[in-house]
Amino acid sequence: MLQDVAELDMSDAGGYVGVPKQLVVTGDATSIPAAVSEAGLKLPLVAKPLVADGSPKSHAMSLVYDESCLTQLDPPLVLQEFVNHGGVLFKTYVVGDYVRVVRRFSLPDVPEGEMKRNGIMPFPRVSCAAESAEEALAAGILDPQAAELPPRRLLESLSKELRRRLGLQLFNMDIIREGGAGSRYYVIDINYFPGFGKMPEYEKVFTDFLVDLAVNKSKKTSRADSSVC
Repeated sequence: MLQDVAELDMSDAGGYVGVPKQLVVTGDATSIPAAVSEAGLKLPLVAKPLVADGSPKSHAMSLVYDESCLTQLDPPLVLQEFVNHGGVLFKTYVVGDYVRVVRRFSLPDVPEGEMKRNGIMPFPRVSCAAESAEEALAAGILDPQAAELPPRRLLESLSKELRRRLGLQLFNMDIIREGGAGSRYYVIDINYFPGFGKMPEYEKVFTDFLVDLAVNKSKKTSRADSSVC
């Protein structure tokens, strides 16, 4: 699904949208260092399991700082270059034509001097934390520049194009802004039919979506019946 994002051109929608450089690893862990070198990935790397069954393992992500630790990983997984993004993630929910974005805390930036540190740092599933960044922003704890929402036009154009390409009506995207400022955005994850319970006002949004589906289906049925007659 992320490959579809990489093929998009959002320059007319208010910014650049891409995906971090990444590598899918399905073979033995001993082959990872050579594969990373061949793909030209730069450390540190985010390691994400390919398992998507809701188990604890499916959320066991980590940040890998040095090449010698790559063989300690547990394939199958995706390795993704880490992009500093001001510690803020924009979780964007798509329900048909409806698009809603909320702020979430994310991994803090890695200072230039720590880019070459050693080891592997496990971290929780930050994008799905129940807490939002709204209170921190209101309290002046969160950098307003890093917390500024992506342009509405960009999110709607991106959502519309992905609905068409992926054939999905229900999904969400985890989006970050490079450096916490500017207009370069990266989609780091796409989830089909995610948990909408964490989306504000999800009950009304989801109900309206189902009603629209029923109305549209009824109209198509009526047109089909008329054409038969």
